Amino acid sequence: MDLNSDLGEGFGAWKMGDDDAMLDIVTSANVACGFHAGDPSVMRRVCDRAAERGVVIGAHVAYRDLAGFGRRAMDVAPADLTDDVLYQIGALEAFARAAGSRVRYVKPHGALYNTAAVDPDQAAAVVEGIRRFHPGLALLCPPGSEMAKQAEKAGLPAYAEAFADRAYTSEGLLVSRKLPGAVLHDAGEVAARAVTMSTTGKVVSADGTELALQPHSLCVHGDTPGAVELARRIRAGLDASGVHIGPFIEAA
Repeated sequence: MDLNSDLGEGFGAWKMGDDDAMLDIVTSANVACGFHAGDPSVMRRVCDRAAERGVVIGAHVAYRDLAGFGRRAMDVAPADLTDDVLYQIGALEAFARAAGSRVRYVKPHGALYNTAAVDPDQAAAVVEGIRRFHPGLALLCPPGSEMAKQAEKAGLPAYAEAFADRAYTSEGLLVSRKLPGAVLHDAGEVAARAVTMSTTGKVVSADGTELALQPHSLCVHGDTPGAVELARRIRAGLDASGVHIGPFIEAA
């Protein structure tokens, strides 16, 4: 099982999360590309340290929304969104290559992730931005989502992601962060969910519905309070359960 985390989400003098500590735990890093967070220096530093540790680098693309941390829904024309996705991948690729690595996959962030999961036009725009960069570049997205469907249509490799620290609706979508209980903070509960997801491919939604996710990768958010301890507990739980931990896509 792959463990991924959203990293490089500082900006200028503003720091978000503990990237160094998380890079010692996760196997894939979703690196902010400057639209919802991150700047050139942050991108360079995270890519350098990810490459040193053998952590796979992914582009964490988003709507152009620094003030809202990319978590506000935005009405972006599909053609413009395709260009925005392509631009962000290219920016991160420059720093990944300078670090001796490459961008190996793309994962949308926040509002873009949630919108493209259900909106075929936004999903197709994201997929087209990735395809224009490289038709073999992978997409990390919710299983059964519009992004997964559009990737299949375009011949783009797509991998299923699940969230160890987020609650799910009965439709298999993430519970809105505006609602109580959307983000899970109990380390024991989160670790147990991660083991269940990894060994059975299933998770129980907020209303008790059993969902079949079959994830290739588990995400723990880098900006969640106590994220490093959550990630450590997840990794320890997977190790104790005999689950092999490694990137969902090869680094080279």
